[in-house]
Amino acid sequence: MSGNVQLLTDTLAAAKAEGRSALIAYLPAGFPTVDGGIEAIKAVFDGGADVVEVGLPHSDPVLDGPVIQTADDIALRGGVRIADVMRTVREAHEATGKPVLVMTYWNPIDRYGVERFTAELAEAGGAGCILPDLPVQESALWREHAEKHGLATVFVVAPSSKDARLAEITEAGSGFVYAASLMGVTGTRESVGAQAEDLVRRTRATTDLPVCVGLGVSNATQAAEVAGFADGVIVGSAFVKRMLDAPDEAAGLAAVRALAGELAQGVRGTV
Repeated sequence: MSGNVQLLTDTLAAAKAEGRSALIAYLPAGFPTVDGGIEAIKAVFDGGADVVEVGLPHSDPVLDGPVIQTADDIALRGGVRIADVMRTVREAHEATGKPVLVMTYWNPIDRYGVERFTAELAEAGGAGCILPDLPVQESALWREHAEKHGLATVFVVAPSSKDARLAEITEAGSGFVYAASLMGVTGTRESVGAQAEDLVRRTRATTDLPVCVGLGVSNATQAAEVAGFADGVIVGSAFVKRMLDAPDEAAGLAAVRALAGELAQGVRGTV
């Protein structure tokens, strides 16, 4: 059984052919429940997301902010397991036909077994995996199995990455490159936007892969701004926050569907 790396590639290419950025949404598996998480993914696809990243909840998500940490805590208290993550990928992909990736820290895969994880993700219809804390120089085993099973390996680059390092990372990756920069953390949003734009420019100089930006985007105006220089706009915390703030699950689903619709207009420049 081969994974859906080609579907991911085709989806990003189709967005580019339309003269726009792709909208990539992130939601943790098992939040608010496993079934509720699957419905949330369907809702964001329904609203206009092109790709979804399913987060594998982690007890110490060092690279995630408080909003996603809260959602991860809820999922973990609910007993979410890797089998539930695979089920989430399978049901979301089967219901929509859209590309679904998993975003996870390396430790759970290492414990589960690389061959087992990649085989199960491919069998579930997954398109690949985003591995924010796996160093490229330690990724050979993962990449061998991911390639065998038709899965993209998405690495993360940051503004601190030197040009030679960027080339090393993009050479090893597939699917797309995740350019990470946090809006508001290093100063005003404008200055961070400029930093992200520079990172995209430097990354593109090393690869033909699409470069997608995770920038703390939370509304259509910001999505349009990032879409002006990136191949994809990645939105996570804003979706999770809408669900956390909702009075009940139905309201949460309506809220994330509506946000996806607003962001989909943003990446098309029709805010």
